[in-house]
Amino acid sequence: MSKPIEIRNPRTGKYDYVIIPPPPKLLIQQCNRLRRAQQSWLRLGLEGRIEALQQWKQAIISGRDKLTEALVADTGRLSISVMEIDSFLSSIDRWCKLAPKLLEETEKETAVPFIKLEQTAVPYPLVGVISPWNFPLLLSTIDTIPALLAGCAVIVKPSEITPRFMAPLLATINAIPQLRDILSFVEGGGETGAAIVQNVDLVCFTGSVATGRKVGEAAAKRFIPAFLELGGKDPAIVLASADLELATSAILWGSVVNTGQSCLSIERIYVANFIFEQFVERLVAKAERLQLAYPTVESGEIGPIIAERQAAIISDHLLDALEKGAVVHCGGKVEDSGGGWWCRPTVLTQVNHEMKVMTEETFGPIMPVMPFSTPEEAINLANDTIYGLSAAVFAQDETKALAVAQHIDAGAISINDAALTALIHEGEKNSFKFSGLGGSRMGPAAITRFMRKKAFLIKTKSIADPWWFNTQ
Repeated sequence: MSKPIEIRNPRTGKYDYVIIPPPPKLLIQQCNRLRRAQQSWLRLGLEGRIEALQQWKQAIISGRDKLTEALVADTGRLSISVMEIDSFLSSIDRWCKLAPKLLEETEKETAVPFIKLEQTAVPYPLVGVISPWNFPLLLSTIDTIPALLAGCAVIVKPSEITPRFMAPLLATINAIPQLRDILSFVEGGGETGAAIVQNVDLVCFTGSVATGRKVGEAAAKRFIPAFLELGGKDPAIVLASADLELATSAILWGSVVNTGQSCLSIERIYVANFIFEQFVERLVAKAERLQLAYPTVESGEIGPIIAERQAAIISDHLLDALEKGAVVHCGGKVEDSGGGWWCRPTVLTQVNHEMKVMTEETFGPIMPVMPFSTPEEAINLANDTIYGLSAAVFAQDETKALAVAQHIDAGAISINDAALTALIHEGEKNSFKFSGLGGSRMGPAAITRFMRKKAFLIKTKSIADPWWFNTQ
């Protein structure tokens, strides 16, 4: 019998929910059942799969209130939970619209005139998705939807920190006969995630570098693909010509949305000396207007720190910065209110790269601001990291901003805005350095990576071919 896992409520600190991971033998049986059912899902054809996903969308809309309630209980915040569901529903429509073009079979000419090339692709039978706690619904489905349209069966293991949303979501899945046999969500912690890697044909993982490394190594031993999106320490560079009103608003949003609990959060800010003081003054003024979503979820914009261990990391980074000379302009501590952990938007100056807050992923609403003298210095500072997920550059002249962005070692760089990859899904991007591994989860590759390509080389004319042995 698997040991139950007690789940903490991020607003109250109470352990008010329990999950029971499946026994290893039962998980193996479930994976085998999904893999067998995948053939029926594939035979349904793309049109049939699109119809099933559209039916799922309607079921989610019908059960939206229960799903929202569960997400709020999981995360302690309301507006982002509403946004998660909206984004999820939009992604179903987007992928259903794009899939027919992206998955069509093609015929191509070859360099040999009497050989015709036909291309097709076959889906991996069973995809495993292991997702984190910061956006429980969105990140458990961002890979799932394109994989389903590609023809794969999918098993999802969301974080054990935020599992409540699974029950109402499974109710919507079970309402769709075509889906319930090829899509499953399972409860569990690290052991369950590790077992999934051992029993699927491809794995998608979103989470920490440490765990991602284990997932990648386990997948490599089995010779199965692993698509890993890991940590980030995203920089923003504000050049001297930047619009300060725009830059401060965008960076504030990019830093504190979802209480900074996003791999796409701006976690380091580099500002030209000439405008440094003005920038800090405006950023602090705007940050101080934001309020905690306490005592109710409608009270403010800043929700609780979802994972208790993350509260300890944020506290450690702030203490380390203060001990090394950082100056706090607003916020600056993790608070205990009503049993939950909270952190107000925090602006720091007098920071440097000897501090954890400038080098390690903080995952909180912390904005350390550091001046630079030249764009070259800013680029060097931005690239002084083990991470390379995304970044932002601000300048009056778009051409100059792009010139700086070209030199940043990151997969997605927002120009005159921040964290745009949370909104724009059309552009393919790869993670640099330790921020990830594998094909893009954005753009066309997000669906084609779930397919193995096949080439049919067809001889069209009967002539003597020079590479054959002469056997006559």
